[in-house]
Amino acid sequence: MSGESAENDAKEVEYGVETELSERELLSIGKIVALWGTLEYEIFCQTLRSFSGSEISGGCLPKAMNNMQFSEVLELCEAHVVNKATGKRKEVLQKQCESIRYYHDFRNALVHGMWDWSVGAPEKITAIRIRKKEIRRTHFTADDLASFASALETINFRVMHPGGLEDYAAAMGEHGAYLSRRAVCAITDHLLADELFRPLTAKATETR
Repeated sequence: MSGESAENDAKEVEYGVETELSERELLSIGKIVALWGTLEYEIFCQTLRSFSGSEISGGCLPKAMNNMQFSEVLELCEAHVVNKATGKRKEVLQKQCESIRYYHDFRNALVHGMWDWSVGAPEKITAIRIRKKEIRRTHFTADDLASFASALETINFRVMHPGGLEDYAAAMGEHGAYLSRRAVCAITDHLLADELFRPLTAKATETR
């Protein structure tokens, strides 16, 4: 490489595209993506545990367990987990399945849609998708996104612990003491601890 070309490379400016999303919107969207991933994982694992070891090792699992379509895994979960539960636990799980189906399309719109906004209503994010030649638009405000994220936190807890706090306490007792990612980083003095403990607003201020 010649000295001249190296100097030109050093002077080259990298350009990027701004998302034009607020800090609150970005935080909520990130939480929604992470919490939905956690939910899909939990539903898949609960469904998988409902099959016998011989079914799993013998490759006799239903085709839906290839995990290509979450909606199909959810149907299996209802059949093999939810419908076999009893009493209050069954009622709680049934309600979570209803909530998951309600929010599923909103999640898909947010994750798979093409985002836009209008001058007339800049407070809204519009997710645009084309389904069977039909243009579908879903609108989100910052409040909508925050509410969605909060709902997913609750759904995740109730799917994992349909018996409530007693169920949660029993699970903690079975698995022993649990250290969160934040606690591990604090105890080990990991560099990530600064990121985990520092408020997002502080990070944003520092980068301005």
